Amino acid sequence: MKPIHTHVKVELNLLDKEKEVDLMSPNGKASPFSECRLNGSLGHCSDEDTMTLRPHRKHRDYIEASVCHVKDLENGQMREVDLGAGRALLIKEHGEFFAMGHKCPHYGAPLVKGVLSKGHLRCPWHGACFNITTGDIEDFPGLDSLPTFEVRVEKEKVIIRANKQALQTQRRSKAMSKCSAVINSSTGFSHVLIIGSGPAGLVCAETLRQEGFTDRIVMCTMDKHLPYDRPKLSKCLESTAEQLQLRSSDFFQTYDIEILLEKEAVSVDVKTRTVTFRDGFKIEYRKLFIATGSRPKPLSYKGKDVGNVFHLRTPEDANSIATLASSKNAVIVGTSFIGMEVAAALTDKAHSVSVIGIEAVPFRKAFGEKVGKALMKLFESNRVKFYMLNEVWEMRGHNGQLKEVVLKSGKVLRADVCVIGIGSSPATAFLKQSGVHMDSKGFIPVNKTMQTNIDGVFAGGDVVTFPLALRSNKKVNIPHWQMAHVHGRVAALSMMGKASDIKTVPYFWTAMFGKSIRYAGYGDGFDDVVIQGDLDELKFVAFYTNEEVVAVASMNYDPIVSRVAEVFGSGKTIRKRDVE
Repeated sequence: MKPIHTHVKVELNLLDKEKEVDLMSPNGKASPFSECRLNGSLGHCSDEDTMTLRPHRKHRDYIEASVCHVKDLENGQMREVDLGAGRALLIKEHGEFFAMGHKCPHYGAPLVKGVLSKGHLRCPWHGACFNITTGDIEDFPGLDSLPTFEVRVEKEKVIIRANKQALQTQRRSKAMSKCSAVINSSTGFSHVLIIGSGPAGLVCAETLRQEGFTDRIVMCTMDKHLPYDRPKLSKCLESTAEQLQLRSSDFFQTYDIEILLEKEAVSVDVKTRTVTFRDGFKIEYRKLFIATGSRPKPLSYKGKDVGNVFHLRTPEDANSIATLASSKNAVIVGTSFIGMEVAAALTDKAHSVSVIGIEAVPFRKAFGEKVGKALMKLFESNRVKFYMLNEVWEMRGHNGQLKEVVLKSGKVLRADVCVIGIGSSPATAFLKQSGVHMDSKGFIPVNKTMQTNIDGVFAGGDVVTFPLALRSNKKVNIPHWQMAHVHGRVAALSMMGKASDIKTVPYFWTAMFGKSIRYAGYGDGFDDVVIQGDLDELKFVAFYTNEEVVAVASMNYDPIVSRVAEVFGSGKTIRKRDVE
């Protein structure tokens, strides 16, 4: 099939100082970022639409309001409306009205600023998609769907009837089944065994229950916490595991998803369909989903026994780093996203923050030289010192605690805490003798239904290479939080014989100093960057191109990245000359 060439009109909307607002953590608890404010405009009602609130006497749980005149909205338009007990998003498409929650359940983004296309709405911040008829989440990140509300037209007035609680919560979990088998928790057999508790494993378990699976599901994790929002660790170091929790323990109990904490898988026998754990415990499975994520790459240097040197893995690591860096000297090794986010998070806590990188410019591989330099300036203006084209030679301590980091150039940096963020590799060593095929780097190749070379064994998330539809099904590894959600869903559907392809557009984000970069597409191997806007002002959009646009990144230009993701998702291509 030839790609469809299309003229894409790229509109650039400039926002006043964008502040990403993570009002809620994914579990609905107040987020560590809750002091930020929404940049979305709220009501758009004219005086003549003064809302007539008519609560039903019989149904105190519901509220009804006339919110506008039918002609106030054109087709393809959205408006946030106030119903008195809360706000809703009103949408008009093909002459029909729809009403649903107005905030993305992932991080609370104002959906009125999102991208509406062919019956679904894409979040302006992180690209999640929702069906405007059902409110169901159709693309990730995030676990919950949106509530929908009844809309009717009477005497040219648009009237919304809504459940008050749904207006308040702005989120809805899909209906889920429970386990019908009588299970003794010490039984060494599970119909589905999931290794790993990141988004791939969690979405796999939830999708199975949403699709009516009523057999046993066991999830095993090396972590001592229930699944949590790991990308926030590096952005908000004081967060507790409870604040970051994706689902409560009640949720797992209600839907019979068993979680075994601090359980490390050490081997898989695909002939007997058995997984053995470090403590000797064994579980047989019918279907296995491997989603163990990645491990930090180790750094070689002199002084391995010196304390206060961290790889950021857990909430405890994050909390320790924040405490040790308070009014002290922090050194970050590596200009990975984690390293740079930690550096940004420490600037208002530490006495000094130094970053050591082997390249000349941070983020160069992902964002290109020009964007990398602009971001480097942002860090420097926030007191971060860079030691680029450099490596660590030695960590020196006093009484076992870190005091200095010595570089190969001979430079000595004062340091009370050091964070190593030089990248990661797949956590798949336990599969070496299993017969599950792995490539030379330890990644597990899967097909478009997330099946490995072994029948009944699936894999997803950071550990896999999978066929990317955007790139003519080239096998790629994309270790994004959003992508892992998709893999979990596709694997669950495959297990139930409801095979579905990975149609998603890769989407990720990073946040530093209250500013966010959004990114969509797959830019590996781009040969040019077309930049529009102002890099110095950090209001820009960057198109990564070969003959055509392969990826886009932006800062303060919402919802351009979601708009381009929508074009990619529809199978169209954007030519380089269209954006030049």
